[in-house]
Amino acid sequence: MISPTRSTERSTEESETEPPVPFFTQAGTFTECWPDISRHLNGLFDRGKFSHGKQVALLEKALAEYTGARHVVAVNSGTDALVLLLRACGIEPGDEVVVPAFSFVASASSVALARGKPVFADIDPETYALDPASAEAAVTPRTRAIMPVHLFWQLADMDALGALAGRHGLKVVEDSAEAIGMRWNGVHAGRLGHGGVLSFFPTKTLGALGDAGAVLTDDPEIAERVAILRHHGRMGRTVDHIAGISNLSGASGTNSKMDDIQASVLLGKLPRLDAAIACRAELAAAYTERLRDVPGVLRLPTVARRGPGTEPVFYVYVIEVERRDQLVDHLTRAGVGTEVYYPTPLHLQPCFAGLGHRRGDFPHAEAACERTVALPFHPDLALTEVERVCDTVRRFYTGAAA
Repeated sequence: MISPTRSTERSTEESETEPPVPFFTQAGTFTECWPDISRHLNGLFDRGKFSHGKQVALLEKALAEYTGARHVVAVNSGTDALVLLLRACGIEPGDEVVVPAFSFVASASSVALARGKPVFADIDPETYALDPASAEAAVTPRTRAIMPVHLFWQLADMDALGALAGRHGLKVVEDSAEAIGMRWNGVHAGRLGHGGVLSFFPTKTLGALGDAGAVLTDDPEIAERVAILRHHGRMGRTVDHIAGISNLSGASGTNSKMDDIQASVLLGKLPRLDAAIACRAELAAAYTERLRDVPGVLRLPTVARRGPGTEPVFYVYVIEVERRDQLVDHLTRAGVGTEVYYPTPLHLQPCFAGLGHRRGDFPHAEAACERTVALPFHPDLALTEVERVCDTVRRFYTGAAA
C-alpha cells in the first residue's frame, strides 16, 4: 500500500517566525482524499495497464456525468486538448482563430500548433474574457473560429459570443481549462459551443499529480476525431483511421493518451469537488470582505450579472492594485506567495512578434497585465492565513510596512 507522509516538525528558526503562506498547496487535500486515491491506484497496479486503460474510461464517464457532456475524451494535458479540439473542428493551415490577448500562452499557441493563425482581440475589463465587440472587429474572411477563454472565476459572455459566431458562421472552441464547475444558464462550460477543454494541472480546481486534460463536446463526430487523433490516428491497436475521417485527411495523429495514474488521482478527488468549490467560495468572500476598503486595491473580483443558473467558481483570487510589482515584493518578503496572471499580454509576446502588434493595440489586456496579482488560494488555506495576507496588503498601502 502506498502511503503519503507529511512532516509536522519545524526547525527552531521556523518556529520563532510565522510560517510562510504558500500560493498553492494540496497536502491537506491529498491526506483527506488518499484512501479513495489509493483504492483506485491499487486496482490499477493489480491490472498492470497504466495508460489508456480502465481508469481513464471510468474518469471519462464520471466527468460526462458531472458536466452533462455527451462525450468526454481524456488526453495528457489541457494544451493538447485545445490542439486536438481545434483540429477536430476542421482548422486547416492559415485558418484564423480569434483569441483574447489576455490569457495563458497555450490559448494562442494551440492555434499555431493546430496549423492555424491566432488573431488577437481585447478583453472585457470586468470579466477578463474575450470582448464581443473587439472579437467581431477581428473577424476577417479567413476567420474560422473564436476561442472564448473562461478566466479565474467566471465565464465569458457566451450569449454575445455565440451570436457573433452565428452571424459569421464560425466555430466556437471554448478554452474552459480553468472552468470545471462553472455553468451558463445551467449548462457546464465547454458545452456552450462546438466543444471545450478541461485542464487537470495540479493547481486547477480539480488537479492531478501532473499534466492531464480532457475534451468536452456534445458532437459525436468531434469526439470521434479527438479520440482518433490522441492515439496516433488509431481507434484500435494497429489501424490508422485518419485518412478516412472528414477534415482530417492527410493529417497524422499524436500520442496524447492520459495516464491511468492521473485518472486514478482524479477519480479519488472528483467526489469532493463540489465541497472544494464551496470552500473556495467561502475563501473568496473572506478575501473580499477584508480587502474591500484597502487603499491601493483598485478592483476586487466581481461576478457579471447573467441569467439564472449561471455559476462562478473561484479557481484563483485575482485583484487589481496600484504598484503591483512593489506589492509582490512586499508580500514575498513577508512569506506570502503570489502569482501574476499574466505579466505580458499575448500580442506582445516574442513568439507572436511576427503578427506585428504594438503596445496600445489592446489596452484592457495590457492594463490587466500591469495591475493584476493572484493571492494565495486553495482549499487547504485557513481563514487565519487569509487574515494575514490581507493585513500584509493593508500595511503596504497604509504606509505601515517596515
